[in-house]
Amino acid sequence: MFGYNLYTSAQQIVIRPDDLAAESLVIERQTGRLSTSPRPNLTGPPQRIYGIVGIVQLKLDRYLIAITGRRSAGRIGRDEVYEISSTTILPLRLANLKTVDDPEEQGYIRLIRNHLNTGPFYFSYSLDLTNTAQRRDKTDKSAKPALWQRADERFYWNRYAQQDLIAERERTGNTKLDAYILPLMYGFLEIRSVAIKGKRMTFALITRRSRHRAGTRYFSRGIDDSGNVSNFNETEQLVLLDPSSNSGLIDGDVKLSYVQTRGSVPAYWAEVNDLKYKPRMRIFSSKDATSVAKRHFEQQLNIYGKQYCINLVNQKGHELPVKQAYEDVVRKIALPGVEYVYFDFHHECRNMRWHRVQILIDQLDARLKEQGYYHSDASKGVIREQTSVCRTNCMDCLDRTNVVQSALARWTLSRQLQAVGVLAEGQSTAEFVDFELVFRNLWADNANTVSLSYSGTGALKTDFTRTGKRSKQGALQDGINSLVRYVKNNYLDGPRQDAYDLFLGVYRPADSFENPFGEFRPVSVQAIPYVAWSAFLMILAALILPRSPNAWGSMKVFVLFWLVVLGASVQYLLAHGLWYVNWPQLRAPDFLSQEKGVRGINVRGFVDRAAVPGKSAADMEAGKARRD
Repeated sequence: MFGYNLYTSAQQIVIRPDDLAAESLVIERQTGRLSTSPRPNLTGPPQRIYGIVGIVQLKLDRYLIAITGRRSAGRIGRDEVYEISSTTILPLRLANLKTVDDPEEQGYIRLIRNHLNTGPFYFSYSLDLTNTAQRRDKTDKSAKPALWQRADERFYWNRYAQQDLIAERERTGNTKLDAYILPLMYGFLEIRSVAIKGKRMTFALITRRSRHRAGTRYFSRGIDDSGNVSNFNETEQLVLLDPSSNSGLIDGDVKLSYVQTRGSVPAYWAEVNDLKYKPRMRIFSSKDATSVAKRHFEQQLNIYGKQYCINLVNQKGHELPVKQAYEDVVRKIALPGVEYVYFDFHHECRNMRWHRVQILIDQLDARLKEQGYYHSDASKGVIREQTSVCRTNCMDCLDRTNVVQSALARWTLSRQLQAVGVLAEGQSTAEFVDFELVFRNLWADNANTVSLSYSGTGALKTDFTRTGKRSKQGALQDGINSLVRYVKNNYLDGPRQDAYDLFLGVYRPADSFENPFGEFRPVSVQAIPYVAWSAFLMILAALILPRSPNAWGSMKVFVLFWLVVLGASVQYLLAHGLWYVNWPQLRAPDFLSQEKGVRGINVRGFVDRAAVPGKSAADMEAGKARRD
């Protein structure tokens, strides 16, 4: 099994590959200088590692992140694919993490570690996971011999973390460094060996999450000034088979690939958390809105070809402004190759009639046939290419999007297998129970993984994806997930967004002059939730604890008092809901600058003495004492 041994001394970190003919990577701990050496000095017992995630610069030091555990995710053709199971973080100048005694630095390290533990992250030593089969086969490997050079920068998740290695490689031209630059893909990947009508094949589902405008559900919506949209994912359904062989080991002489994308509505919009179940809807007007949306679609047209923009948001109520904003953008950019398709999912599939997604498939029938898919044969070359893509979205690009994407994937897969003779004309993969079970479970697992990375919970509506039927039990589970989403999105998502921003280089600690961590609100503001809980507990105690029959009169006064306290504190919390949301502390969302009442949120720079009328300077300073 391919891997490395890591040796640590006071002066150097040396990473020696199993291939003894290859050169070792040498990192000078005091300067961070990188080099390779055929015969480095090896000191102390080695630590087994399987690759380098990167070298990140925090406030006080640089840190090497190495892969210490991996598990096989399967084979795609002859290429082994791995999922990271554990990592380690090693400071360069400092002796070890235990010697890091600065609270701010410890906060950054904690965010990095939490991000690495949430994954999943995938890699391969020989296969470029960041590109689709069609893009890989078009790449000139002689011009870009190294794996990292061929990687799609959108899905090269650790691109920022590996910038020191890449910069040194480009500065020196030292090709020996290529062995240590390992692209990671963040998203979903499952590979299964399946059979239909006795024909064995490899069935894989891969979702690649973009590192641009990455984040959590309510802290990352819409589009940025560079044309990147939130929650952008590329999903590839891949089938490999060997026409002349039916062994268990599939080389993949025949490749069938189908690609779809999802991404937030490309407009300036947000849903602003304020503790209410339905966040505030905001559509922001900007003179640049049309130009950045045009930039987004020009990028998509260049990569995928024609865009079928399938919009699934509701045509009335809370979601209507987003629908209107999308339609306004598409009308104004007027780009050839961008075709808007609207399907009111909740209206058409109401009362759990989700089989009616077929209405959309029928509507798209001619476009899907024209779109095609990728089909290559080792002996015949490229037989067919996918010339366009379905770009699907709902509000979150999660639950409704998952249902539609799986339906489009099944429709296309049946046509692909008909084309290679596995299925007869008119047959569908849904007719084969064992395969259908694998297909449904992979798409449901994909839905959950994409949802976890964005919303913090598994996807809704996966009972339909897994079984083909909507059930009351599934609806109940959706209700539980929705409640958990509310709690996480309001009270827990700030550090998750901070971890994205830190790992991806959106926030760089070395460029900051102030500690962003801590409690910046005045003590009186911090105290209100505790007052509410105390009042609730007092009322509960009065109702359930034993008491004298003669005490009921005074007890009524007691309960009434705490009811008034509870009502007043809850009213205050709802009136100032923005102040009690767990916001990111490294980089506040852009839309906050346009919101009223944000001067009391717990983010450095937003709290000031004008935030809370009637509060003294001493009160404000007391709230900052915990940070200092």
